[in-house]
Amino acid sequence: MFLFLNTFSIFEGHSGHKGYTGSCLPGCVSCLLIFVSESTKTKPVLFFPVCGRANLNNRIVGGQDAPAGFWPWQVSLQGSRHFCGGSLINNQWVLTAAHCFPRSSEPHRIAQGKSFSCDCFSVSRTIATVIVHPNFNSATQNNDIALLQLSSPVTFNSYITPVCLPSTGSTFYSGVKTWVTGWGTIRSGVSLPAPQTLQEVQIPIVGNRRCKCSYGASSITDNMMCAGLLAGGKDSCQGDSGGPLVIKQNIRWIQAGIVSFGKGCALPNFPGIYTRVSQYQTWINTQITTNKPGFIAFTSTGTDSDLSFSSYFLHVGLSLGLFANLGFIKGQRINNFYAFVM
Repeated sequence: MFLFLNTFSIFEGHSGHKGYTGSCLPGCVSCLLIFVSESTKTKPVLFFPVCGRANLNNRIVGGQDAPAGFWPWQVSLQGSRHFCGGSLINNQWVLTAAHCFPRSSEPHRIAQGKSFSCDCFSVSRTIATVIVHPNFNSATQNNDIALLQLSSPVTFNSYITPVCLPSTGSTFYSGVKTWVTGWGTIRSGVSLPAPQTLQEVQIPIVGNRRCKCSYGASSITDNMMCAGLLAGGKDSCQGDSGGPLVIKQNIRWIQAGIVSFGKGCALPNFPGIYTRVSQYQTWINTQITTNKPGFIAFTSTGTDSDLSFSSYFLHVGLSLGLFANLGFIKGQRINNFYAFVM
């Protein structure tokens, strides 16, 4: 995506992204890099009153630098370098894409509160558990969702806050404005340049019926959603996988999607494809038994123009076979995985 995230980061290895060294940058007031044992205990916390509040935010390809603290749930997954994004959903769990973890037995670490241009507020954690959705299909990218349990909880502040999640049945009409963030490439094959500041870009929802006309009817399932400009120019890209697509409702930010895949980056008529988070409330709550994430119903207003959209591809169910090339996946894969909360 043409974005770079700011709050939580989980490290793996994205070309052009440097891992956190544990030292403060010039001008930083404080810097935090903590490695803690898995035995750390915390009291239960109710996350609904906390989630989705970006106190410092009053408002990727084609993106712009995100000010520190604007997206306090953003996470970077790293090993030797950044490889995928993620989002903090309570004080000990991160939501990301399943395709970011093809080898779930390898070691991982997470960091949050980081923007790369300034590590003043970042913290890191190792990843204790990786839970990939049991029905994830690496050929079609259906059910591209995973949960990461941190080795110990993080403490919330203005730079580290969980995002809210959409409850089952939430509706996202065509044209609804969303924001996507990440440290991915700024165009296919071109890494985010130094100082590698988290990127943000605003893109509209594209209805599934319209999206199927580009990708083929069998390629877009009900577990997916699309977003982007049909004219091209703004999109998520390689290295943004697993990161959040969020929408603001009143005073809260809700994560509608997870960066999953697409044809190239920011190409005309090929919006990015995201995992539809509202389809997984039951699965997420089954995995997280205490301190459950805050789920909120998101309801679009007006009429969904996608319902009146028709296409030849919708009738013939033509598959364009876009999954033959893993270059369409918007993640980077490296040997060792870590997590940084930015």
